[in-house]
Amino acid sequence: MKFTLSWLKDHLETEASLDEIVERLTMIGLEVESVDDRGRFNDFVIARVLKAEKHPDADKLQVLSVDKGDGKPVQVVCGAPNARAGLVGAFAAPGTYVPGIDLTLAVGNIRGVESHGMMCSERELELSDDHQGIIDLPEDAPVGTRFADYAGLNDPIIEIGLTPDRADCTGVYGIARDLAAAGLGTLKDGSVEPARGEGDCPVKVNIEAPDLCPGFALRLVRGVKNGPSPKWMQQRLLAIGMRPINALVDITNYVTFDRGRPLHVFDAAKVKGNLTVRRAKEGEKVLALDGREYTLTPENCIIADENGVESIAGIMGGEHSGCDGSTTDVLIESALWDPMNIARTGRDLGIITDARYRFERGVDPEFMTDGMELATHLVLDFCGGTPTQPEIVLGNPTHTEGGVVGASGHHYREVDFPFSETKRLTGLNVEREESIAILTKLGFKPTGNDTGSTVRFIVPSWRPDIEGKADLVEEVMRIHGINEIEPSPLPSPGAVSRKILTTGQIRSRNARRALAARGMLEAVTWSFISKDHADAFGGGKEELALANPISADMSHMRPSLLPGLLTAAQRNADHGVADVALFEVSHLYEGDKPDQQRRVASGIRRGTAKLQGASRHWSGKSDAVSVFDAKADALCVLEACGMDASKVQVEAGGPDWFHPGRCGTIKLGPKIVLGTFGEFHPMALETLDVAGPACGFEMFLDAIPQPRARATRTKPPLSLSAFQAVKRDFAFVLDKDKDAASLLRAASGADKKLITGVSVFDVFEGASLGEGKKSIAIEVTLQPTEKTLTDEEIEGVSKKIIENVEKSTGGVLRG
Repeated sequence: MKFTLSWLKDHLETEASLDEIVERLTMIGLEVESVDDRGRFNDFVIARVLKAEKHPDADKLQVLSVDKGDGKPVQVVCGAPNARAGLVGAFAAPGTYVPGIDLTLAVGNIRGVESHGMMCSERELELSDDHQGIIDLPEDAPVGTRFADYAGLNDPIIEIGLTPDRADCTGVYGIARDLAAAGLGTLKDGSVEPARGEGDCPVKVNIEAPDLCPGFALRLVRGVKNGPSPKWMQQRLLAIGMRPINALVDITNYVTFDRGRPLHVFDAAKVKGNLTVRRAKEGEKVLALDGREYTLTPENCIIADENGVESIAGIMGGEHSGCDGSTTDVLIESALWDPMNIARTGRDLGIITDARYRFERGVDPEFMTDGMELATHLVLDFCGGTPTQPEIVLGNPTHTEGGVVGASGHHYREVDFPFSETKRLTGLNVEREESIAILTKLGFKPTGNDTGSTVRFIVPSWRPDIEGKADLVEEVMRIHGINEIEPSPLPSPGAVSRKILTTGQIRSRNARRALAARGMLEAVTWSFISKDHADAFGGGKEELALANPISADMSHMRPSLLPGLLTAAQRNADHGVADVALFEVSHLYEGDKPDQQRRVASGIRRGTAKLQGASRHWSGKSDAVSVFDAKADALCVLEACGMDASKVQVEAGGPDWFHPGRCGTIKLGPKIVLGTFGEFHPMALETLDVAGPACGFEMFLDAIPQPRARATRTKPPLSLSAFQAVKRDFAFVLDKDKDAASLLRAASGADKKLITGVSVFDVFEGASLGEGKKSIAIEVTLQPTEKTLTDEEIEGVSKKIIENVEKSTGGVLRG
C-alpha cells in the first residue's frame, strides 16, 4: 500500500515529521517497507529560455540560451518543437540524474555544438507519458527556484506492508485513523454528503446471485465532459505507480486508494437495457480492460446487460463499456461482493487488480453508498454533469452475518472485552480509561454498562477481522505500544526438562544419522507409485488407489519405500552414477485405515556401493553388493533405535520381491516382524525397469518395542575385568539346513556370565563330512571377573557349550 505524505495529511491533522510518522506506523503494526523522499527531483530548477536559434547543422534542433536564475545563461541544444524564446520550463544541469530516461547528464556535443544540460519534458520527470515537447510553465513561474517545490514533486512516498486482516488500511483514510488513535494527530471528518440528484436512475439493477452480491448502488450522471484529471490527482496516482487515463477512470482509482472502496464506471451509451448481476454461463467470454479475453464459468460472478457480459464483478470491467474521451453519460457503480468468490475468480482467471485486492479482504459495507456519493462529487467537480437519484438494491436483506440487512446495510458484531485480558495476554498494564479511549478512536463503540470490569463494544463495519476479545487486546496493545512490553525470561520449571521429541521422532532421527554415517544418501520420494510397481511390492489394493492421480505413474499409495528408492537409483545410473546407496525414513501404506500407515526406514545399495565406498581399483575387482550388506544396514538401524541386535532372530526367507535364498527376516519372537532385507529378485527389478545388482532392507520402526524406563539417564559405571580373557575354538558338524545364528545362540547360552563373545571364523563343506553336512568353526571368549579360571572350570564350560549345541542344533564336535 503506497501513499504520499500530503495525501495522508488530507485526512490527518498533524505536525509530526516524516520520521515520526514512519516510526509510529511500524510500531502500530503497519510496517513501513520503504520511504521515497523524492530527492532525485531536487536538482531540477525552473529556467527561462532567453534566445532560441536554429542549429547550424540540423533542421530539427535549436540552440537555446537558458537563464536558470543566477544571471549566467547556459547553452542548451534542444529538439523539442515547442522550444522558443520566453518559454519557462524545467532545466537539468550536467551531473543531474533524469529518472524518466534513467540517465545522468554530462556536457554533450551535438552536431558540433556543446550542450550544457537539457530542458525536460513531463515524461523525463515522470509526470506523465507526454514526450511531444518540453514542459511549458506559466510566465510568472519563479525562475531559479526548485521545480520540485513548484510542481509538488517534493511529496515523500511511503509504502507499508499490510497483513491480510487489515482491510481497513487499504485506504489512506484508514491509515490516518490508526495514526490518530496512536496520538499522532487528529482525524479529519470523512463523512460524505449525498449529491442532489434529479429524477430516478433509468438503468435498473437485478441481482440474480444474492449470495455473491449483498448490495449494489448505481447512479447516472448526464452531460459530463471527460478529459484529463487535475494535476494534483495525476501526481498522486503517478507517485503510487498508477498511470493516469482520464478523469472518470482516475476518480475510481483515486477513491480506491483514498478510502479502500473500489468503484467502476460504465459509459451509459454503451450499456443496453438494465444491468443484471448473475453467475456467468459456461463458456461465456468477455474482453476486459487489460485487452485480454477471458472465458468464464458459473463459478464467476458478472455484471451483464442485454448485450452480454459487461464486467467481471469486483475484479475488472469490460472494454466494451469503458469510458473514454467521447463519454457524455456515465454510470457510477459501487457494489459489495462475496470475498471468497472474488478470490477464487481472480485466482482462476489469473487477474490481479487493486479492486480484487480489496474485495477479497472485505471492504466496508457501510461505505458502499458513500463511496458512490464521493465519486459523484468528484465527477461533478472535474467533469460537470447532472446526477440522478441513486439506484440501491440489497441482494439479501435477511442476511445477518456480515452482509446487508434492512436499510442500514450491515449487521454489527458485538464483543465483550474484559480489561484484565490485556494484562493476561500481553503483560501490559493499560488503564481502563485508556483502553476505552483507544478503542473509541479506532471506531469501536462502548455500549451498556461502561463502569464495570467488562465492557461490550460494537465492532465498526470496516473491521471484519475482529471476532473476539483477543482481537480487542491486540488493538489496545499495538496502539498503546508493543515497545512498552517489558522483556522477561521464561519461568524455570524448577526441574530437569523432560524430553520433547516423541519416541518415533527420536528413532527416525537416529536412523537417519546411522545410515548417513554408513555412507548412504537420504532421498525423498513420492508417496504414490504406479499400479504395476505397487503390485510388485505387495500393494495395489483398490482402497489405496487415488481418486485424482497426478499421472498414470502415480495412481496408488506406496506399499513400500523400496520402489521409489530403486527407480531413483536407476535415474542416477542413467546419468552416469551407477554405484549409489540411498535411504529414506517415511511412511508406507498397507490399507486406508490409520493403523495401516507404518513408519519405516528403508535403504538400497546398487552396484559396488559398499560400506567402504564404491570404486574400481587396479589391485582387484570390487565386489558387488550382497545380502550381507543389506543385513548390516538393517541391524545398524535396529541398534540406532536402542535395541540390542543380538536379541533378535534372523530367519532365512523374505518377501517375494527379494531373491529366494538371498534374503532374510528379522524377528523378535515368533510373531513380531521387525524388518526384511536381501538382494532383489530379477523379476522385481525388471518390473521397475532397474538394472542390478541391488540389495536393500526395510525396517519397521513402529514395531520395535518401547525401551524400558530407566531410573536415571546417566550411563552405568565402566566395569573392566582385571583377569585375562580365555578363547577356545570349536568346530561342529551339523546339517546344511541349520543356520549359523542358531549355533551362535546355543553356544552363548551355555554360560551367560562367563561367555562374552561368540563368532564364526570358518565354514567347510566336503565329502569327508558326509552327505548333507557342513562344518562351522566358532571362537568363544570367556571373560572371568572374580578370579583366574582353572583348567577344570574351562573344561566344564566347554562341555556345556558342546551339550547346548548338540541339544539345540543336533551338531556334534568335529573329530
